[in-house]
Amino acid sequence: MRRLVRESRLEPSHLVLPLFVCSGEGVRREIRSMPGHCQLSLDELVRECETVHALGIGAVILFGIPDKKDDLASEAYAEHGIVQRAVRAVKRAVPQLLVITDVCNCEYTSHGHCGKIVDGDVDNDATLAWLAESALSHARAGADMVAPSDMMDGRVGAIRHSLDAHGFQKTPILSYAAKFASVFYGPFREAMHEMELDLEEGADILMVKPAMPYLDLIRQARDRFPVPIGAYQVSGEFSMIVAAAQNGWLDLDRAMMESLTSIRRAGGDIILTYFAKDAARALG
Repeated sequence: MRRLVRESRLEPSHLVLPLFVCSGEGVRREIRSMPGHCQLSLDELVRECETVHALGIGAVILFGIPDKKDDLASEAYAEHGIVQRAVRAVKRAVPQLLVITDVCNCEYTSHGHCGKIVDGDVDNDATLAWLAESALSHARAGADMVAPSDMMDGRVGAIRHSLDAHGFQKTPILSYAAKFASVFYGPFREAMHEMELDLEEGADILMVKPAMPYLDLIRQARDRFPVPIGAYQVSGEFSMIVAAAQNGWLDLDRAMMESLTSIRRAGGDIILTYFAKDAARALG
């Protein structure tokens, strides 16, 4: 009877697992603040993606850890960059798995900013060319969807134009449209206005980040925009639940499922979460 009348359905296919890929072989480098999660070399990444696919999880999103950084973020759009190699490896091994790629520059620049620095400031328009080239290189490698997470104005339009001009009209864009200054991870953004702008520029899916502290905005977006709405349950949200469970203060499985269900109930069609594997197993 509960299954018959429940208001919100949560299934493994609604979940996206974020994965961090680095060079090397046999590497599983623990991320101390996120128990159970690691930076993975390509071979370990492929094994992880095989498990993800077997669990029925909807997709993975790949974040690259480059070997070197420079002022031009060149590894972000290099043909043989870490994300580009990762996409090829995963699509060869698990072609049915949906692969999304994070598109940003801050992990690839020696100064750590999202864009090109000119006269001590970030040059928005010059940076758009980098982002468009990165997204295009991901699509060429076989990415099913690209997800710009930078803070540049006009980046969705620039990426859409570049993809379309090179024959990738069907490659969708998942926009980190509402990205807030939050204690649960790092950066910033406005909400409804930015979502409207990204839709006008060609975004196919809009995402709110973080998720749980902004459930009201997930609901507003769901009611307002006629596209799928994504929500990113970020590292801090994951870690606080795990830490409380490790201290015996709450039940991990129940808290995990309640948190994911709340995001789904608020209107999230797609949930990026570090709980994806555990939740998929629990949903059975």
